[in-house]
Amino acid sequence: MSKRTLTTESGAPVADNQNSATAGVGGPLLIQDQQLLEKLARFNRERIPERVVHARGSAAYGYFEVTDDVTAYTSAAFLNTVGKKTETFLRFSTVADSLGGADAVRDPRGFALKFYTEEGNYDLVGNNTPVFFIKDPIKFPDFIHSQKRDPFTGKQEPDNVWDFWAHAPEATHQITWLMGDRGIPASYRHMNGYGSHTYQWTNDKGEAFFVKYHFKTNQGIRCLSSEQGAEIAGNDPNSHQTDLLQAIERGVYPSWTLYVQIMPAAEAADYRFNPFDLTKVWPHGDYPLQRVGRLVLDRNPDNVFAEVEQSAFSPNNFVPGITASPDKMLQGRLFAYADAQRYRLGVNHTQLPVNAPKAVSGGRADNYGRDGFMATRNGARTDKNYEPNSYAGPAETGLALGAPKAVSGYTGTHAAPLHTKDDDFFQAGELYRLMSEAEKERLVANIAGGLSQVSREDVIEKNLAHFHAADADYGKRVEEAVRALREG
Repeated sequence: MSKRTLTTESGAPVADNQNSATAGVGGPLLIQDQQLLEKLARFNRERIPERVVHARGSAAYGYFEVTDDVTAYTSAAFLNTVGKKTETFLRFSTVADSLGGADAVRDPRGFALKFYTEEGNYDLVGNNTPVFFIKDPIKFPDFIHSQKRDPFTGKQEPDNVWDFWAHAPEATHQITWLMGDRGIPASYRHMNGYGSHTYQWTNDKGEAFFVKYHFKTNQGIRCLSSEQGAEIAGNDPNSHQTDLLQAIERGVYPSWTLYVQIMPAAEAADYRFNPFDLTKVWPHGDYPLQRVGRLVLDRNPDNVFAEVEQSAFSPNNFVPGITASPDKMLQGRLFAYADAQRYRLGVNHTQLPVNAPKAVSGGRADNYGRDGFMATRNGARTDKNYEPNSYAGPAETGLALGAPKAVSGYTGTHAAPLHTKDDDFFQAGELYRLMSEAEKERLVANIAGGLSQVSREDVIEKNLAHFHAADADYGKRVEEAVRALREG
C-alpha cells in the first residue's frame, strides 16, 4: 500500500523524519532544521495550560552540599568548595498522564532539579532511569502521541504504544527498565534520579570532560508490583504526593547522594558505545561513580499552584563550567523546554519567585528583556533596552561557559555515528541477564500483559523480534507468555 508524502506545515515534502540535521556526523544540531523546530514548537502548543508531559508532579525545596572535591573537572562556583551549600528546588513527576492522573502507575518519573547558584540558576532535567526510549528529538512528539490518550477512544491504547515501539528498536533498553521491577516506585523518596543525558564539564584550565549524573536515594530503593500499584492508585491517586508532603512535615527529610561518571573528552570518539546516545549507559566498570555531594529536601511549598505548577525547568539554564554535549536529545530539549515554558507561563516566567535567580539583586535577571505579558520589570526612564550602549547597562563578560567543541563535515540529516558496540539490543540484553529469576518472570509478565492486547499480529511480531535480538531467553519467554495470553 503506497503512503502519502509527509509534509511540513507549509506543505513541503519531508526528506528525513528520523534524524535531525547536525553539523557533521555526531555534531550539534542545526537551527536551520525546519522540520525539527516546527515539530517541537507545534508539540509544545498542543495543550493549554497543563504541561504536555510531566503534568502530574510534586516538589520540595532543599539544599545541595558538596562533600568531595571536583574542581579538577569543573569550574562551576557552586561545586568549588567542600561543605558549600546551595538552595535547590526538586520537582518529581509522572510522564504520560494528565494533571489528574494517579501517582502509583507504571511510567518513568521526572527528576527536575533547580540549583539557585551564585552564578545563576542551573537546571538539571532528568528521570528516574538512566536511559530513554529514543535517541533523536525529531521522534519525540510522535513517541509521546503514541503513549498519550488516543484522539478517538480517549484512553491509552496498547495498539498505539506497541506500534511505535515496534518501529523504534532503540526503545528496547528503556522498555526493559520500565517493565521491570523499578517501573513503579513506591514513593518519590525511594527512587534514584539521573541526569540521563551526557553533559560537559570544563575546569579552570579549559579542559573538557563529559559527565553523567546519578542521584542515589539514601532511603533505599522500594518499588511496587503491578498489583500493588493498581490497588494504591485506586485507593489513593495522590499517594506519592502525600508521602513526600508528610515525610517532610514530620521532619523526615529525604536525601540523595550525587555521583558522577567522568569521561575525558578525548576518549569519547573511540568509546565502544556512542557516549551521547540517550538509549545507552556507560558501564560503571568503564567509568566508575565518583561522589560529589548530598541533596536534601527539607521544606514543602506553601502553594502548589504558585510553586509547583508554575515552576519552570529548562536544560539550557547552565552556569560557567557546565554546558551541553552533542547528545541529540539534550540538544533538542535545549530549545523545547524553554519554548514550552514561554508558551505555558509566558515570556516573563523567570520573574516568578520559584523561577527567579537568587544570584542577582532582588531576584531580577540583569539584561535588556522588556515588556510582554505579565512583565514586572520594564526599566526606568534612564535605562536603555539595547546593547552595546554608552550608558551603565549590563555588559557581556567575554568568558565562555565551557570549552569549545570542534565540528566538521557537511550539514544534513545524519544518523548518529556507530561505535564498536552500538546496536539497539546489546545493553537491553545485558540488563536482562543481570536480573534474578523472579525479576525476569515479573518483567516478562508485565510486557506480555500489554503486548498481548495489541490487535495486529505484525506489530506483535516486530516487538518480539526486538526481545529475541536482546537475548534469546528473553525473547522466547515473552513470545510464549504473549501466546498463552492470546490463546487463553
